[in-house]
Amino acid sequence: MISILILTHNRANDLLLLLISLARQKNIEQLLCEIIILNNASTESYVEVLSFIESHPELRVRYVFSEENTGVARGRNLLMSQAKGDYLLTIDDDMEFPSTDSLVMMSAIFDQEFFKKANAAVVTFRVVYQSNGQVQKSVFPHKNYEEYKFKKQFLTLYFAGGANIMKRSILDKTGLFPTDFFYGMEEYDLCYRILDNDYTIGYDDSVTIEHKESPYGRQPNFQKLRMQWVNKSRVAYRYLPFRYFLTTSIFWSGKYIMDAPTHLFTYMKGWWDILRIPFHEKRTPINTNTFTYLRNVKARLWY
Repeated sequence: MISILILTHNRANDLLLLLISLARQKNIEQLLCEIIILNNASTESYVEVLSFIESHPELRVRYVFSEENTGVARGRNLLMSQAKGDYLLTIDDDMEFPSTDSLVMMSAIFDQEFFKKANAAVVTFRVVYQSNGQVQKSVFPHKNYEEYKFKKQFLTLYFAGGANIMKRSILDKTGLFPTDFFYGMEEYDLCYRILDNDYTIGYDDSVTIEHKESPYGRQPNFQKLRMQWVNKSRVAYRYLPFRYFLTTSIFWSGKYIMDAPTHLFTYMKGWWDILRIPFHEKRTPINTNTFTYLRNVKARLWY
């Protein structure tokens, strides 16, 4: 059975619409173990959400309120550690399921021959912008979008953090998301540990999830961009040959300059954090088989 994990922060109406789309799913009572919602210190009212939960006991919702904003990684770790289902479906609070058979298809995804043969541990799904139905490239789980966009299924390096289903049993071997990542790139850290335990990560387009994010993207947040830059460099240092740590740090610094050119102090702070990485981080490089897998799936490792 499936545990659905939702992290929410000041998106009460979006969460309500997501729950409505879940309530419409076929065979919900047979497939669903629970829905666990972590309200990450929201300041807006969730009264309508709580009312909907009360009127839909078949959704088996456990609603938890956190007095502090735990960040994405710690918040999802809390959800994962409390989940009881065999499969963990993580979904962002501003997404919806347009089809009523999405949960049915997700529940059978690991029984498909392609993913069974590949020993897949995580599968991520097709995400489109709700406003225009176009694929959201920023969460497409391969950097070579033009080559992979028409593939129905493929194996890859990483999964979309807010639109994936995972075998809960793998976490006993890999551990959870890194608790020292407040925002950004925590999926990559976990992905390398998953792959190094002889599992794979896949994509399947049979389920479509609608995302309310604008097709024009979010306004650049220089603090979040710095965390992404630093965290991606930390992941490269931990798991990849040293040259990839250097290229990741340099290329992402260029991205920061392009997206946040007026925030020089934060840029310098980013480099300060990165230069300290070799003195504070432990290296646990991936094994030869994992590196071969990354080559075979054409993973982008340089940045």
